[in-house]
Amino acid sequence: MSDEQETALKVENLSLWYGAKQALNNINLAVPRHRITALIGPSGCGKSTLLRCFNRMNDLIDDCRVEGDIHLNQQSILTAAQDLPALRRRVGMVFQRPNPFPKTIYENVVYGLRLQGVRDRRVLDEAVERALRAAALWAEVKDNLWQNALMLSSGQQQRLVIARAIAIEPEVLLLDEPTSALDPISTLVIEELMSTLKQHFTLILVTHNMQQAARVSDYTAFMHQGSVVEFGETDDLFTAPRQRRTEDYITGRFG
Repeated sequence: MSDEQETALKVENLSLWYGAKQALNNINLAVPRHRITALIGPSGCGKSTLLRCFNRMNDLIDDCRVEGDIHLNQQSILTAAQDLPALRRRVGMVFQRPNPFPKTIYENVVYGLRLQGVRDRRVLDEAVERALRAAALWAEVKDNLWQNALMLSSGQQQRLVIARAIAIEPEVLLLDEPTSALDPISTLVIEELMSTLKQHFTLILVTHNMQQAARVSDYTAFMHQGSVVEFGETDDLFTAPRQRRTEDYITGRFG
């Protein structure tokens, strides 16, 4: 398989400004398909900004300007003609704090499918079971699908949000510090879940937790002051970093 076919997202000379403030500086990155890529670095280094470029959430911010390009499966996503709802179906996102809708568990999972016009109850039922199984939640909620999702624990809510994101079968799943608001046990469940999800999706994880990056990711990009300082296989980056700044960060000398 060629490098192009192995790459889910390719970032080329990407820079971004919020007004006069430059937040990303000439980023080049090839995100491997069906792997977990972690973005690490100190607060304010551009991790979440870069993540939001992949589904163009930064478009919602006034005075945001982007140069360079991003290709999703070899197609540019930064063109003016890009259909943003279609892009966000292909690139799902899970945020820091669980954000289920104040609806039933069932209606949370099928929300995106209903937006796409899916009405067949059998199709919806199958999608709910498939997504909840994939999110390791089916066994816990299968008898309470019509319960309000807000009654679930925080860890269950975050898995429900993941089920909602994957129900529409995106190609890429963005995870913006998905466990930072969770207890250690719920965090472990989500981390184990990520390892199974990469069989079907490409995952990009923003995390402040370097131990988490080391545990779950296949590749890691270390970012500092809006630039990617170093990118490579996670084991290599943590055990034998090539850049002094990377070594200083992962050994706790700054950050």
